[in-house]
Amino acid sequence: MYKNKKIAAVIPAYNEEKLISRVITTMPDFVDKMYIVDDASKDSTIEIVNFFADQSPDRICLIHHEKNLGVGGAILSGHQKALSDGMDIMVVLAGDAQMDPNDLPTVIDPIADDVADYAKGNRFISGEAWLNMPRVRFYANAGLSFLNKFASGYWHISDPQCGYTAISSQIFKKMDMNRISRGYHFENSMLIDLNMINARVVDVPIKAVYGIGEKSGINHVFAVISFSAFLFKAFWWRLFQKYVIRDFHPLFFFYIFGILFFFSGAIFGLYIAGIRLTGHLITSTSALFAVFLFTTGLQMLLFAMWFDRDYLRRQ
Repeated sequence: MYKNKKIAAVIPAYNEEKLISRVITTMPDFVDKMYIVDDASKDSTIEIVNFFADQSPDRICLIHHEKNLGVGGAILSGHQKALSDGMDIMVVLAGDAQMDPNDLPTVIDPIADDVADYAKGNRFISGEAWLNMPRVRFYANAGLSFLNKFASGYWHISDPQCGYTAISSQIFKKMDMNRISRGYHFENSMLIDLNMINARVVDVPIKAVYGIGEKSGINHVFAVISFSAFLFKAFWWRLFQKYVIRDFHPLFFFYIFGILFFFSGAIFGLYIAGIRLTGHLITSTSALFAVFLFTTGLQMLLFAMWFDRDYLRRQ
């Protein structure tokens, strides 16, 4: 136990025969139970986990998927099993050993101390990510962090792709599992659904661990396009559901007209600038109209962001 809380470590694993034993053997003693979810691995992952489970049957629980459900599906299976076993806090550690177990207290503390309902690691806080993380992944993650702020409504949260998370069993019970993505959008999807129930979410500093033999099967170009499309759709869904259907708030219209005015002003401004550069005259009214649209749109967007952040603080 940790601070009188039962701690469950949920470990999604797909073809992790090289590193899963390292994850198991380095798990801190205060973790009451490990839920290792074999997501239809094709290697010897399940045999390795069974070896350790035979030695510690009370501490290691193997969950086997006959069909690959994705990283999100694996994590949800572990969370649901841990919840049914009466665990208080569920923390996620990847099966490829990219998450330092020494950071576990840092991730768990906000929930154990009732400061937050959900805590997630942030590899950018310490500055080590710039040194340890591959450059392409770093820049892609930074861009997606910005988009995720719009989509999730958690403007103080960064590094949303970090899967080192902890969640209280009480808040997990309130979540709608049908809305959670089972694939690589899982972490973003969790934040969006947590915002819908006004959960308290915090970032905590963790180390970025790379170069230990893990392999990423993600195409970065495809990932950026896929995540951007997902976040764009989720942004409008969250605004409509939260600020129109469930509780009316004018920020919904601030966003709509702010985006409309901002881009209309930018496009019209570029258009008349192009006309002027070709040697043709433009009227002052046209120039002022472009400036009016752009600045009004920008102000409306800033107010919408402020309202969105302030709404969560008041809950």
